[in-house]
Amino acid sequence: MNDAQLLRYSRQVLLPQIDFDGQQLLLDSHVLIIGLGGLGSPVALYLAAAGVGQLTLVDDDIVEVSNLQRQIIHREIAIGESKVTSAAESISGINSEIKTNLITHRLTQDELEQCIAAVDVVVDCSDNFATRFLLNSVTQQLKKPLVSGAAIRMEGQVTVYDSRQENSGCYRCLYQDNGELQQTCSETGVLSPLLGVIGSIQAVETVKLITKIGQSLAGRLLLLDAFTMRWQEIKLKPNPDCPVCQSSDR
Repeated sequence: MNDAQLLRYSRQVLLPQIDFDGQQLLLDSHVLIIGLGGLGSPVALYLAAAGVGQLTLVDDDIVEVSNLQRQIIHREIAIGESKVTSAAESISGINSEIKTNLITHRLTQDELEQCIAAVDVVVDCSDNFATRFLLNSVTQQLKKPLVSGAAIRMEGQVTVYDSRQENSGCYRCLYQDNGELQQTCSETGVLSPLLGVIGSIQAVETVKLITKIGQSLAGRLLLLDAFTMRWQEIKLKPNPDCPVCQSSDR
């Protein structure tokens, strides 16, 4: 690290758990963020501010005025612009040293496999089950940690799926891929700051995974009821019949 970086990240370097070595791990790291909406906004901003050296941003959507209530990485001036382009501009405004790779289309499985193979951590900020199931399958196959978050109405959840750890389970252990219709924020609504809470926790878990500190959420699912402001923790155990994480080639 140079003197400017030492000054920028000084409050983080002061933490004995991170120190100089941990900060250097962050600077050398590469994170894939899928979705630059309500969850992806705080994730991208905090990871950039924390000094994650390279961020690959994936989203095929454009910024709309209805996004601005919760997608804090975007600005009014960006309405009609690609979300990843808008996000990259905000990231540059916070930390111009961060390298951003922009992908403005929905990735095929082959493309996703190539992207995930090149990164240290994958952060799932998507809003549909198809993407979540695919991310889970590929990250399990490639043994990359997946930081997963979701929020709707006044309820949120966050966890880490890490195939490198025994008995951690995966997204498919928790949810069945049965093609059922899902509820969306546009149909049921969502409280704006709730996404900031869940996204910030995703960012914390990502930093911990990169710097190899603390205890990750692998094997634990945090549930938040923002209406009563109560947290619940559920232990996640692998489903012995899971076709993803319990497959014979794992």
